Amino acid sequence: MDTVKKTLRDSAPMRWLVLVLISGLMFSTYYFQDFFSPLKGLMQSDLGINAEEFGRVIGLTTIANMFGMIIIGGIILDKWGIRLAGLLFGGLATLGAVITALAASGAFGTEKSNVLTGLIIGRILFGSGLEAICVIVSKTVVKWFLGYELALAMAINIGFGRLGSALAIAISLDVAGEAVSPAVILAASIIAISLLFFLVYLIFDVRLDRQTGAGTAGADPEEEFKFSDLAKLATDKSFIYITLLCVAFYSAVFPFIQYAPDLLVNKFGFSYDLPKEAEIVLFGSKSLGSVMVYLIVFAFALSVTLIPKNLKAASAKYTAIAVILGLFAVLVLLVREKLAMWMVNGPKTASLIPLGTIIFTPIFGSIVDKKGKAASLMVVGSLLLIFAHLSLSVFNIKLLAYMGLLSLGIAFSLVPAAMWPSVAKIVPQHRLGTAYASMFTVQNWGLGLFFWGIGALLLKVNTSVVKALDEANKALVAGGMTAEQAGEEVIKLQATGKLPYYDYTWPILLLVFCGVISIFLAYLLKRADKEQGYGLEDLKKPAAEA
Repeated sequence: MDTVKKTLRDSAPMRWLVLVLISGLMFSTYYFQDFFSPLKGLMQSDLGINAEEFGRVIGLTTIANMFGMIIIGGIILDKWGIRLAGLLFGGLATLGAVITALAASGAFGTEKSNVLTGLIIGRILFGSGLEAICVIVSKTVVKWFLGYELALAMAINIGFGRLGSALAIAISLDVAGEAVSPAVILAASIIAISLLFFLVYLIFDVRLDRQTGAGTAGADPEEEFKFSDLAKLATDKSFIYITLLCVAFYSAVFPFIQYAPDLLVNKFGFSYDLPKEAEIVLFGSKSLGSVMVYLIVFAFALSVTLIPKNLKAASAKYTAIAVILGLFAVLVLLVREKLAMWMVNGPKTASLIPLGTIIFTPIFGSIVDKKGKAASLMVVGSLLLIFAHLSLSVFNIKLLAYMGLLSLGIAFSLVPAAMWPSVAKIVPQHRLGTAYASMFTVQNWGLGLFFWGIGALLLKVNTSVVKALDEANKALVAGGMTAEQAGEEVIKLQATGKLPYYDYTWPILLLVFCGVISIFLAYLLKRADKEQGYGLEDLKKPAAEA
């Protein structure tokens, strides 16, 4: 009787170890993508960078990807394999991060033009590696988990990325202090460390390829990239719908995250300052204390999904969930006073968005693995997106702001948890690199437009506010204050009502339109799936295995 030869991917502990190693890249790149978010005000006072320039720095992160860098990355991935592609684009992102850190530190000169140019060059290089890394990591997860817990693994991988976003938003201001550069240096260091984790992963990747007989590129010669692959993808209506849904949905989320702390401060009266009694200090560091809080939440989120999953009896599953949630409730009760003060801090509250994904993405991923219903979940996620942005744009009620942020976090969990495993059902595995690259390329057009567009629109609809703030800054500097002191004084004057805040209503209301488009596309995807039979709504075998 023939025996099936076991490989590393057949070992559950090895699969999950690999997931942790490669998810380091997701964590670090998302951290670096979002760490500027709470620093918008500090960048004005420390570096003289206004809202439009802030949007330009963030928006130009996507420029290389808008003009084909991700497609090139997908071709390199499908032709050369995970190892070489990972080293190339991981190194590119790290280089960009280092240049950004040097620019913020004044290594290229302290004049605003020099700093701004250095930041833009660094972010462009980082962005050139960023999306390619997401493609590489996604294909790596498929390589190790296809036929096993693919949706759950992808959801947890996404959770690592969201953990990076949440920590970036929550601690960057603490790390920065009175200058931007310390926060940039930390963010760049995290990317460098994650690249070292990827080097460790390569050991296991080589062993797996030897066991499966895969070549150096990890693909058979007949499965190497062909330009006809792009034509096949472009004529598949399910792939077209899911790609456009990706653009509409993420354009309503990622750009918003960059402005969320400033929105909460300007519209809902939140603060950038965290009272001393609200700080959680670990080993003498409040930043480490904040990190500990998010790691605990992440651990609880994973345990709710993973521990019951490995129990056979239904009663044991429910008991485990009840115990975990009970322990979490007790922990929240113990720190309720500090938590209440966190919830009136702009950056800490804005971190509810990625924090919600940490909690819900693994749960939704597990549901997709067991029940399917991926297209339906995308419709629900799009509805939550609309509610979230209406709550944050039309209304000025703090309770609705909290509900909107939480809804956005849940939507940000639902749609990706359903979307990315669905791509693996629509597209054969040998074409996944090209497919993900194509999706990310189109997505970056939307992101680039909205990253910059929100900042530009914010200035356009707030000309009187911009004028008042500029005049106040100039008067304070003329009175003997440094630029940093003047910036801090302006914030205090805004808090007391002596200077106006930015009005974010129209920039955020614009994002509601993206949610409407997302619902329409999710509906079309659901209808197309019935015709093409990819099994997005059921548990049919994915195209990658067909």
